[in-house]
Amino acid sequence: MSIPQSGGGPIERHDQLAEYMASGCKPKADWRIGTEHEKFGYCKDTLLPIPYDGERSVLAVLEGLRDGHGWAPVEEAGKLIGLEKDGANVSLEPGGQLELSGAPLENIHQTCDEVNVHLAEVKDVADKVGVGFIGLGAAPVWTHDQMPMMPKGRYKLMDSYMQKVGTMGQTMMRRTCTVQVNLDFSTEADMVQKFRVALALQPVATALFANSPFLEGKPNGHKSWRARVWRDLDADRTGMLPFVFDEGFGFEAYADYALDVPMYFVYRDGQYIDALGQSFRDFLNGELPALPGEKPTLSDWADHLTTIFPEARIKKFMEMRGADGGPWRRLCALPAFWVGLMYDQSALDAAWDLAKGWDAETREGLRVAASVDGLQAKVNGVDMHDLAREVLDISESGLKARGCSGGGGMIPDETHFLNALRESVDSGKTPADELLEHYHGDWQGDLSRIYAEFSY
Repeated sequence: MSIPQSGGGPIERHDQLAEYMASGCKPKADWRIGTEHEKFGYCKDTLLPIPYDGERSVLAVLEGLRDGHGWAPVEEAGKLIGLEKDGANVSLEPGGQLELSGAPLENIHQTCDEVNVHLAEVKDVADKVGVGFIGLGAAPVWTHDQMPMMPKGRYKLMDSYMQKVGTMGQTMMRRTCTVQVNLDFSTEADMVQKFRVALALQPVATALFANSPFLEGKPNGHKSWRARVWRDLDADRTGMLPFVFDEGFGFEAYADYALDVPMYFVYRDGQYIDALGQSFRDFLNGELPALPGEKPTLSDWADHLTTIFPEARIKKFMEMRGADGGPWRRLCALPAFWVGLMYDQSALDAAWDLAKGWDAETREGLRVAASVDGLQAKVNGVDMHDLAREVLDISESGLKARGCSGGGGMIPDETHFLNALRESVDSGKTPADELLEHYHGDWQGDLSRIYAEFSY
């Protein structure tokens, strides 16, 4: 979840809404890669989720990173709720999941170095306080009542609202984890092409990264329960955004869509003011019930854009949001997958050629089928396994064309970061399939085994 935005002046013209997003356009030489990943913390002796404070807690881990690894504190209402260092942030998800929002980096070698350093630092602190961390798309055993709620004003507001607009919002907040990558665009036309590819092929990422086949101690019938959760969260702010594929789509059309997404809050003087269900259009006219007579700033608009949760979204950059959290190799594979598709024009064109003939029904069908069946999904003549193989080949070609070397020049490009995905395509098995094999095989239905064998 995002932190409050800052630095925006008053909104005096409607055009500023689209201009805010368009201001993110930058030349290809300045494109960067920002990787975010979440993970569940648990007490090693009880295998229960860690609370916010106490000897074995989220707070103890944050304090250990602050005191032992040079991270600067981020506080809200006097409570430590995050950290920052060198352009990166460590933050808390609603149920105590720990998230790294990485710095904007030039290549996947740097991204993977960042992930490795972060996980090493977290393990150093966690081992000292008897805590473990695991990367999965959904909590495999814990119930809703066992999950703590973190002391952040934004989450308190969201939690009450989620019960009114869907059935899965509170589950998303407390019991899911994701890995995502944030990428740049150069022009409005570049944004449009990337956005269409991102939405159309997001189900491929969901299938390849499927890693949440359990809920409350048993199989849930889905390869990605996290993706299932997002399908019934809040229809006003989630989904595949069919209008993105309409002729003439651009920043203005996305701004109009965002204006019609009901608000969560307005952030003022360190406080979250309840604006649940209210209209940003009314806010523009000075008619917001939460702040009568007051008009919004660009910071308010930036905050509002962070409360919209489609499968891919734009702010001043683009976010790919369709993958389950997972093991460390896949934390590097996710940005490699999308960078290969998005940061080389030939690869981007090839990816669009694959998907441009699909209608909205097919795209939505792939989204649903990916969450249920993973690589075994089949929709309207599209075989997910075959599609994933084609998309992975395109991504690999894009990474080769980039030619970003690593290891002091010893590694010629970034393609090896796709190895985990190549193994899935070759075997037909996602992480979810492997977990289910363990559950029905050597684990004999004992999901407590997952913590020792799959933690970081």
